[in-house]
Amino acid sequence: MARPSGSDAGVTGPRVRQAAERLFARHGYAAVSMRQIAAEVGIGAGALYHYTPDKQALLAGLMRDHMTEVLAGWAAADPGGDPVARLDAFARFHIRFHLDRPDAVFIAYMELRSLEPANFAEIERLRREYEAVPQDILRAGAASGAMRVPDVKLAGMALIAMLTGVNTWFREGGRLDRGAVERIYAGMARGMVGA
Repeated sequence: MARPSGSDAGVTGPRVRQAAERLFARHGYAAVSMRQIAAEVGIGAGALYHYTPDKQALLAGLMRDHMTEVLAGWAAADPGGDPVARLDAFARFHIRFHLDRPDAVFIAYMELRSLEPANFAEIERLRREYEAVPQDILRAGAASGAMRVPDVKLAGMALIAMLTGVNTWFREGGRLDRGAVERIYAGMARGMVGA
């Protein structure tokens, strides 16, 4: 199918995704129609299907991109080596990455229920890959004696929940700036495992 006259797939395609992300985060996936997404972008509803097969593909794509970006971001930020330094770096990275993407984070956690089974399985695999990162750090820290971790999986999940929780309360211009929040949370992450 040809693109609508005057459109640019390199511009309109990303605008479709941005509009979908914004609307899904504000109103919820189930409440948003393809017609609303098209109106937000300024194209006809029928033209939207030149950029995505359906609403489910938009949701899965947004969640897939978020997870692959967070995994790639950590791979680039990971200092390697000392588990305590890695735990500190992970805490700071997670907060920084997620505060920069509040809509993507909200969708990644709140709209899992909206994924069809095959999409859910793919996103869950990516989530497990990311959840393994702090678990690997904690396991290495416990093995070296630098950390006390009674249950690696539980501690890893608690760490991610604590760090992601910053997105629910942090506001720019508040009492603490991002740097202070990163520093304090990294200290709490080290403290929770006695590092």
